[in-house]
Amino acid sequence: MYQSNIYEYLEGLQEEKLLICKDDKEAVQIRDIAVLLGFDTFVLPDLRVSVGEDLRAYDEEIHLLFIQLASFYKSTKKKILVSPLRTLLIPFPKAELFETRTIEFGDTLNMQELKDTLYQWGYHFTDIAASHGEVSFRGDIIDIYPIDADKPYRISLFDEEVETIQYYDEGTQKRSNDELESLTFTPAFLALNKTQHEALKSRTERSNYDTFVKDIDSLGLWHLDDLGESALTLFDGVLASALDDELKEVYELGTPLVPRESFLLPAIPEGHKYCDLEAVDPNKLLQSHKDKKITIIAKNESIVRGSELESFQNIAFVYQEGIVNLLGADRLILSLNKPVKRKKVKKATLVLDELKPGDYVVHENYGVGIFKGIEKRDVLGATSEFVVMHYQNEDALLIPVSNLEVVDRYVAEGGVLPILDKLGKASFKKLKEKVKEKLFAIASQIINLSAQRHLKKGIKLKIDMEEHAIFMAEAGFVHTEDQERAINDMLDDMSSGRMMDRLLSADVGFGKTEVAMNGMFVAVKNGYQAMMIAPTTLLSSQHYKSLKERFSGHDIKVAKLDRFSTTKEKNATLKGLQEGTIDVVVGTHALLKAKFKNLALVIIDEEHKFGVKQKEALKEISIDVHLLSMSATPIPRSLNLAMSEVKSFSEILTPPTERQGVRTFVKSYDDKVIKEAILREMRRGGQIFYVFNSIAGIEEKKKQLLEILPKLRIAVLHSKISAKETEDEMMLFGDGEYDVLLSTSIVESGIHMPHANTMIVDGADNFGIADLHQLRGRVGRGVKEGYCYFMVTDKERLTENAKRRLLALESHSDLGSGAVLAFHDLEIRGGGNIIGEAQSGHIKQIGYSLYLRMLEDAIKELSGQDKEVAQNIDMKLSINAYLNEELIEEDRLRLELYRRLSLCETTGEVYEIEAEIADRFGKLDVITRQFIDVIVMKVLAREKGISKVSSYGENVFIEFIDEAKERVVLKSPSKDDDDIIATAMGYLK
Repeated sequence: MYQSNIYEYLEGLQEEKLLICKDDKEAVQIRDIAVLLGFDTFVLPDLRVSVGEDLRAYDEEIHLLFIQLASFYKSTKKKILVSPLRTLLIPFPKAELFETRTIEFGDTLNMQELKDTLYQWGYHFTDIAASHGEVSFRGDIIDIYPIDADKPYRISLFDEEVETIQYYDEGTQKRSNDELESLTFTPAFLALNKTQHEALKSRTERSNYDTFVKDIDSLGLWHLDDLGESALTLFDGVLASALDDELKEVYELGTPLVPRESFLLPAIPEGHKYCDLEAVDPNKLLQSHKDKKITIIAKNESIVRGSELESFQNIAFVYQEGIVNLLGADRLILSLNKPVKRKKVKKATLVLDELKPGDYVVHENYGVGIFKGIEKRDVLGATSEFVVMHYQNEDALLIPVSNLEVVDRYVAEGGVLPILDKLGKASFKKLKEKVKEKLFAIASQIINLSAQRHLKKGIKLKIDMEEHAIFMAEAGFVHTEDQERAINDMLDDMSSGRMMDRLLSADVGFGKTEVAMNGMFVAVKNGYQAMMIAPTTLLSSQHYKSLKERFSGHDIKVAKLDRFSTTKEKNATLKGLQEGTIDVVVGTHALLKAKFKNLALVIIDEEHKFGVKQKEALKEISIDVHLLSMSATPIPRSLNLAMSEVKSFSEILTPPTERQGVRTFVKSYDDKVIKEAILREMRRGGQIFYVFNSIAGIEEKKKQLLEILPKLRIAVLHSKISAKETEDEMMLFGDGEYDVLLSTSIVESGIHMPHANTMIVDGADNFGIADLHQLRGRVGRGVKEGYCYFMVTDKERLTENAKRRLLALESHSDLGSGAVLAFHDLEIRGGGNIIGEAQSGHIKQIGYSLYLRMLEDAIKELSGQDKEVAQNIDMKLSINAYLNEELIEEDRLRLELYRRLSLCETTGEVYEIEAEIADRFGKLDVITRQFIDVIVMKVLAREKGISKVSSYGENVFIEFIDEAKERVVLKSPSKDDDDIIATAMGYLK
């Protein structure tokens, strides 16, 4: 599509128009021109959805569609609506369904009426409003997150009067200080009244379309009836570009709503006044066309200053986003803007550890038990809350909520079920001692290795900035900020004269290899060699392809060495490495025996997948060169901090600009759905992962698939098939020899299969949410959008909780949403990878969390970091102190706050959480405030070396860790809670 044609057409346009284009990309080009010409411009998302499809998977686009339509209808200026073709298949809701409502400071609210309106307008009622379209009512606090708002709003009430309106952060749930005069909220779906809402609800429940849940979220738009109309009847449509193939496809899909003849649209005429430009050197263009009228487009003044343009009389500057480069007989339009970069994925700071009754937990002194819930108990005339854990023989252990730091979730590799420990037996203590010895050995190994590297002088590499900038520019894409930071940190290490030891963690496809290649480039340009080693032939040949491509034209000799290299090739490569005629080599463990002439950089991909002997050899090779280790699993923050003395870390959290999310559908198992999903992928020339988690039934499943589609080429993989055969089959699949890869959940994590963009998970209800998110991450890696189908055997038998989790996956299809959904589980797994002891039986016995915590302590202790021995302080004051459920109703929210409070190390942290509680749930009552006091005293006691603070009657007792110190007895004015607290606090402060 030519911007010049669009510019010329719009230049003469007076009335409002719907402009139809091919896709998002074209829509943006049209938008940039329309904005430049002064149109109020609204762009609809590219909604490639088939009629009757589950719309929950298209949540974000539907929200955007509604926001843009609402703004378009409201605008009174000269306006234009830009829509990709496929979006027009969706019924457009009528303008009156986009009304809004405003709440002002001082308003009196009718709570029932407000709740009804929000419900009919499509809001979801939750404990915590953290996503668009959610609302939460908690006593005198209302949180609401409208779909068009950048930040959610918190309304505080005095009775039913609005006392304050503020923004809050959805991640931390803390409100900002600025108070707002009012807030206006839009519908989360449409502004339906009670009658319309009931009618639509009933139509969707009776729908013939097949979705996991038949409700308004999934099917509402397909059943609008008289509330919607075809976009093509609403506007005098114009086609922005010749779309023959697309048009034909949409024409075939013609819906009852959009008669086929509506698609016979006029096209935009070809223009003659302007031509499109490639603006490489703005100054040269300005020089050649200095007599014309010149318009320069830039986002802001600093971009203009930075580009050092020559100044001419006839230049007009337009400050806006967008890129338009055109040349006409008497004018030149030039843009200095760069394409917009992707936003970084936000990590959830508030991980709701959904600890549910029945979950396994580990107590650091008593071992593995089952979490039963929170209970109130009266002890010595005062009420407190306790966490109840059951051990062997149903023995119960009560843990005061002020001491929750001693409990962790039990997680082990592959969801292993633990054996419950027995209360009162010393076996767990012995086990911990054994694990501790083992961990000291691992920790000292990590530290010694690091010390050896630190003692040696590093190979100091010089960086030619100009040459390197050219190499970066040749990547063929815009580097994300994270990538740039990782590259710069690595180059700083390599040029510092110290020995680099850096770990790079990033999801597959987020650009780790690009970072590595920048390091290799610098090493080779300094006259050295670089090697990259991967655990599998498949991975090494993928890297080899990338390296060959990226280094072509730089006179860098690249070779590979793996089991597919012939003896002749192997010998030639080994000789070339020894003589220095080969600059860069990539391969599997076959490389471990190679001798190099002058090696400066070793890159290890997925180190945790190598065997013990291979790891030893890797340590030998990399002892006196720069080392970059790469991993696709996130690294736990705690371990990250402990090891920061030893290794340096880089993380890439931003997906590449062109990468799209994965559409996720939850469906009841049905052959028709399977057939349609497979054919849909094959129609666009792609391949399918089919995950079926039973080795026993996998051949039978292959037969079933061949009954549905007899010509399907299916490869079968599972853990009983040898590593060599697995790899060969994966290579064939990668080369397009198969349509479907039918496997258990071993779908290899480090690999990049750009053609496999559909995944079907059979029996999805048997997987954890983290596993499903991990699996889903295998598709949608290239420029094509991924599709993921979670098939559920019998949806009637699913618990409400399981349903909720599956639906959460449908609506959170955005990249990196795993951070919100499953960071906890992934984080724990990533920890095992670094230590390389993930297979250790000890983890099964004590769980990952405790294992990591002990490892962290061992590293700190051995590397001489100041390590306070965390002392559990026994707080036994007979006062009423707990988080009151009248203030915080939900058990899981109270549990999470108890846990965070018990982990506080300074009084500042405690007071910060106190402020957060007041902020999220309202003013603290006496019992809750007293619990905060108990935690403050616990922190102060730890600082003073106190082991126990207790009271009986009017006496307060203080005991010390150092048993030589005498216990202190204090006298309180009375037995009242506030006097006891004041007496103890007075002494501790």
